[in-house]
Amino acid sequence: MDIRLSQCFIAVDDHDKALSFYRDVLGFEVRNDIGFEGMRWVTVGSPSQPDVEIVLEPPAANPNASPADKQAMEELLAKGMLRGVIFSTDDCDATFEHIQASGAEVLQEPIDQPYGVRDCAFRDPAGNMLRFNQRRGE
Repeated sequence: MDIRLSQCFIAVDDHDKALSFYRDVLGFEVRNDIGFEGMRWVTVGSPSQPDVEIVLEPPAANPNASPADKQAMEELLAKGMLRGVIFSTDDCDATFEHIQASGAEVLQEPIDQPYGVRDCAFRDPAGNMLRFNQRRGE
């Protein structure tokens, strides 16, 4: 059995700002941009991983969510409390410098972690935490 990651989801409150970050800063390809029933889903992905996509979706995209649940999701996103994503990089320090130069909010400068990676962290324009890991020794 061969099971692999195909897609993951990141909640965003402004697709245009998200695209400016994920496409223009991180260098991801836009693979799909779909509007449906007043909502928009955009998929992006690294050119080096053509079989993995990140879906940038509204924070309350579930049509079965109650108005209270949608409000709660929007509030959690605004606080930066939704789960983020960890990316791997071959040069944590260069990645940090590049992303920092874009004006992204820095959460953590590059540091060697006790679990074998050097990493840094930022917030995307919607407030999601993004970490960038480099395995030590690479």
